[in-house]
Amino acid sequence: MHDKPQGQSLDSRVQELSILFEISQILDRSIDLKQSINPILQSLAEHLQILRGTITLLNRQTGEIFIEEAYGLSNSQQEKGRYQLGEGITGKVVQTGQSVVVPRISDEPAFLNKTGARKGMRKRDISFICVPVKIGNETIGAFSADRPYEEEGHLDRYVQLFSIVASMIAQAVKIRQSLQEERQKLMEENSRLKHELQEKFRPANIIGSSPTMQAVFDLIAQVCKSEATVLIRGESGTGKELVAHAIHYNSYRAQGPFIKVNCAALPETVIESELFGHEKGAFTGAINTRKGRFEMADGGTIFLDEIGDLAPMTQVKLLRVLQEQEFERVGGNKTIRTNVRIIAATNRNLEEAMITHDFREDLYYRLNVFPIHIPPLRDRRTDIMLLTDYFVEKYASKNHKAIRRISTSAIDLLTSYHWPGNVRELENCIERAVLMSSDEVIHAHHLPPSLQSAESTGTSFSGTLAETLDNMEREIILDSLKTSRGNMAKSARALGITERIMGLRVKKHGIDPSYYK
Repeated sequence: MHDKPQGQSLDSRVQELSILFEISQILDRSIDLKQSINPILQSLAEHLQILRGTITLLNRQTGEIFIEEAYGLSNSQQEKGRYQLGEGITGKVVQTGQSVVVPRISDEPAFLNKTGARKGMRKRDISFICVPVKIGNETIGAFSADRPYEEEGHLDRYVQLFSIVASMIAQAVKIRQSLQEERQKLMEENSRLKHELQEKFRPANIIGSSPTMQAVFDLIAQVCKSEATVLIRGESGTGKELVAHAIHYNSYRAQGPFIKVNCAALPETVIESELFGHEKGAFTGAINTRKGRFEMADGGTIFLDEIGDLAPMTQVKLLRVLQEQEFERVGGNKTIRTNVRIIAATNRNLEEAMITHDFREDLYYRLNVFPIHIPPLRDRRTDIMLLTDYFVEKYASKNHKAIRRISTSAIDLLTSYHWPGNVRELENCIERAVLMSSDEVIHAHHLPPSLQSAESTGTSFSGTLAETLDNMEREIILDSLKTSRGNMAKSARALGITERIMGLRVKKHGIDPSYYK
């Protein structure tokens, strides 16, 4: 230990008072930490030859200590300055609440230099002072500074001054810390509420995270609480009925009935009776009065699938229901009123059907109040594997089979195929693959031949033996790396080859093992 000086000169005391007065003025100008701390550090640097200075704060939730503001450090260096309680000098000061003075940082093994700011400098010429920032007995951070080397006894006056400064800025730090924590809580709460809203309007039976499907979910959320007529359009197999379910079960009519009618599946001679019902004796075979689907849907929703296939005469009666909410049964004279919401769907081009007079223009405009277009699967390729995983789990459970993974070659086929039958075709393919699997893995050869042809996948396969063997070798290596999570040594052992040969094969086929880690 070095002898402490017996006192301070008048000039040094005046300087300290001047510094403290300047700091108090800075704090008076703003309670915002960002606006106050940096000018304080700059002031101390100008008056006391500080090389670097930092204010570190303790995150009470994570236990991590991070640099809030700094002088003499770059942004990347500040980002590196993160400590756990008890780690390094800063971590020790925050943990114990006691100041630490290091006359020479080169002589102190506990000094970590995490920021890297002293790299390449003469560490023997640097002294380090770190004091706690406290509110009462609670240590909420630390104030540290680098100075040109001085013996320990001469550094004590800086400890006293820095401790006073730390006390002065502690309240600003506390306010800033509280604001940060409150802001984080608000952000988390906001995120949670948004997630709940998305889940609320995204039914569990519709799978998709692609932007096009997110747009569909947004439209469902907008229309479900209204009474608007909805026209769902899209190719066959895209899931139009699922969207209709989603709208109904998230609407105010959710407790009412949901009645489905496939207009294309019913002959023209019976479609009117199915929709509106019939009276006893209305036609041959009508031995009893029968309610139609619109009566059954009263208070709920009726889903008219394949609306574009309705016969012209039925279109006229449907238009009346849309306009007046009333109809008569076949063979009856009594007008029946119904409180029903109509959701229609079609895969036909109704605009072309209007030109050829196959679909009434007035009915089209009554149905097309709120159109929703369901994108084909080929336009939402990022959803293919989400759907695949869902169907694998569904049919593995249904058929009491264990499927642990899908081979890389099978994934390539699934994601490159154009899926003319959309989600329905994908579901059928996966059900077949699950049934055919015998080793808990879905391989490419378990998928239908249509997926494996050059025409359907848009790929071309050479017929030469050498290229066929190369393709097979690449597939085996990819599967092995996927299983070992990119560990080449483990894959080499599993394949019974040396690590050197494994490395050569990986290089030959242009495979990046890190992709599978």
